[in-house]
Amino acid sequence: MIHCYKLGGLNIVLDIFSGSVHVVDEVAYDIIEMYETESREEIISKILAKYPDREDVTKEEIEDCFEQLEQLRSAGKLFTPDTFEPMAGDLKKKTSGVIKALCLHIAHTCNLNCSYCFASQGNYHGDRAVMSFEVGKRALDFLIENSGSRRNLEVDFFGGEPLMNFEVVKQLVEYARSVEKEAGKNFRFTLTTNGVLVDDDVIEFSNREMSNVVLSLDGRKEVHDRFRVDYAGNGSWEKIVPKFQKFVQARGNKNYYMRGTFTHANPDFLEDIKQMLDLGFTELSMEPVVCAPDDPSALTQEDLPVVLDQYEKLAELMLKKHKEGKPFTFYHYMIDLKGGPCIYKRISGCGSGTEYMAVTPWGDLYPCHQFVGEEKFKLGDIWNGVDNHEIQKDFESCNVYARPECKDCWAKLYCSGGCAANGYHATGSVKGIYEYGCELFRKRMECAIMLEAAKAVEE
Repeated sequence: MIHCYKLGGLNIVLDIFSGSVHVVDEVAYDIIEMYETESREEIISKILAKYPDREDVTKEEIEDCFEQLEQLRSAGKLFTPDTFEPMAGDLKKKTSGVIKALCLHIAHTCNLNCSYCFASQGNYHGDRAVMSFEVGKRALDFLIENSGSRRNLEVDFFGGEPLMNFEVVKQLVEYARSVEKEAGKNFRFTLTTNGVLVDDDVIEFSNREMSNVVLSLDGRKEVHDRFRVDYAGNGSWEKIVPKFQKFVQARGNKNYYMRGTFTHANPDFLEDIKQMLDLGFTELSMEPVVCAPDDPSALTQEDLPVVLDQYEKLAELMLKKHKEGKPFTFYHYMIDLKGGPCIYKRISGCGSGTEYMAVTPWGDLYPCHQFVGEEKFKLGDIWNGVDNHEIQKDFESCNVYARPECKDCWAKLYCSGGCAANGYHATGSVKGIYEYGCELFRKRMECAIMLEAAKAVEE
């Protein structure tokens, strides 16, 4: 399978199953597009007819191009067959029962009242609660006990707003550090916060103990304050921006993400990214809203061409800034064309419900934070482990080949089948797909690959 597209002034050909990326001239691009569906004679005739005024486009040159394509094909870099499908069901079985990451819902409560919040203003459609040290300690022990031979373990302090239970966050980190060496483990902590309660203590502790921090900012003041308000209806932009600037500066402008959400109200999200850059932030993420289709915030079909265009313009801006020596990072454009991810990750996806789980304040286990509060997805708890094996099997069997809609999609080994939660909320099945999200993902991948290809061409 191949995918051909033009972007950023480049003619790009992706060989899906080898992962090879080819930047070619117009003639080679046209030949490759027809290569598998038309005969050599037909292709030669069409190419000569398309470029009648080009002296360098001769039958001999076209024949030479064919020979080069055949060499690439023989080398396994073009028109490579799919050899991964037979192993898709077996890869996850090899890591069955091994957990590498937990999302600790340290607080099911929040000091903001964001109307688009998938977590229903932080309480996940249930009672407001905070996690005790005893529950959190047991969650860390559960992770150690179920991590097998894995040394590196990940824990995300999540909410609601985790800083509303910051003392317990600190106690849990201290506990983990006290046992990790003896257990032969290394904990990597992250913290996601809306910033309202950030102070010098939070900054100092986080910069010492958190491998990464995720800071929620939607960009422009009028966009941010439209949704991210307190319970009195007051916007939070002016309160949090100076704190985030101080936070990021103290971290040396690294190991963080400004995490924004774009909605029907701001499909022109590039303007929000520009605002973040103007504020001095360079590690950026803008996520499409996750909400019900009838929610006023939901992205519409009318928004889609706007959003796709924004992604392209974002890539152009990133390339321009790179050339100026002022690069910035966009989370969804981070891609390693040479070293990864491995084929296990490409086929199996995020590992929700198997390698990764969310823990509620009272110790219940769910496949990920987006399923918390939906009782049928409760996997078990941190004291007795997983006992809902039927649901876990559904997640174990989730892979890119388990979704019929992914069969002919060129991006399937980049998205690994997509988000199980988005698929479930769109179709009622964790093996379903969220087609709108697929459209966005494919465009993001085209842009990300173009960026890396453009940099390589420059070198």
